[in-house]
Formats: sequence, C-alpha cells, structure tokens
Amino acid sequence: MQATNHMDFIVVAYAAAIVIVGSLIGWVLLDYRAQLRKLADLEKHGFTRRSSTGRAGPTMEKAKEDA
Repeated sequence: MQATNHMDFIVVAYAAAIVIVGSLIGWVLLDYRAQLRKLADLEKHGFTRRSSTGRAGPTMEKAKEDA
C-alpha cells in the first residue's frame, strides 16, 4: 500500500485542520479585542477592577447590578 493512493485524503484532512485551527485563533483574537473594548468603556465610565490598587470608584459588581 503506497501513500500516494491516499494523498487526496491526506491533503484535504490537513487543509481542513488548518482552516479549523485558523478560524479558532481568529475567533479568540476578535473576542479578546471585544473584551478589551468593553473593559476600556467600563473604566472610562468610572468602574474599576477588583485587581486594581485603588478603590476610587464603583466596582464591577456594581456594574453587574446595574445591568
């Protein structure tokens, strides 16, 4: 049995894997940017993260209550 008999299947399988992994990477990058925009918007409106050093403004818990 030679590998050339199955070359079409092998190429299609690798191409499908590359497309799927590339799509997942793109999806994660787009979601990351969206989450950064949401955080920046909340911080612009005075909400702070619990991990930040100062507790000057309302917290994220307050943002969840208001939503």
